[in-house]
Amino acid sequence: MSALFEIRPMDPELYRRQTRRITLIVAGLFIAMAMLFSTLSVQLFGSPGGDNFRWNLIGVLAGLAITVAVVRLQFWPRPWMAPAVYGWQLKRSLMRIGNVMHKVKAGVAAGDPTAMKLLRFYHLALTQMHQLDGNSADHSQMVREIDQHREAMEAQGLEPEQKRLEAAWLEAMKAQGA
Repeated sequence: MSALFEIRPMDPELYRRQTRRITLIVAGLFIAMAMLFSTLSVQLFGSPGGDNFRWNLIGVLAGLAITVAVVRLQFWPRPWMAPAVYGWQLKRSLMRIGNVMHKVKAGVAAGDPTAMKLLRFYHLALTQMHQLDGNSADHSQMVREIDQHREAMEAQGLEPEQKRLEAAWLEAMKAQGA
């Protein structure tokens, strides 16, 4: 089976500190690019004393596009960017499961082992996301549901430590009721 994502241990304080720094770097790059391209577009295509709003807007949008390209093509593979990439992948994995959650819950109600594993991964990933984001309030509301599901898995003889999101699990859920 191919894993789409694997939950790794991560220190929440270090994660938040590193992602704040990364956010400042990316925001600084965007501001610089937006100002540069906005100024250039007004100087090249604008009219002195005229309404240059559209040229400013085009420059800002060009700055945004360049920033996105630099982040994805240059920054993304760098080791210093790893915490932000991990957080993005974690949230993306949760979103993939959220897209089929109605089928997952139906499968869990029917005792489907694949659905049980997928929901357990979802709970573990959501728990980590709440820890990394420092969001204990949302997590505390789910503790009972998470514990009940873990107990149901153990009663079925399923391994509760589902730290890998398998592509086959999502495909199985998408195929249900299709």
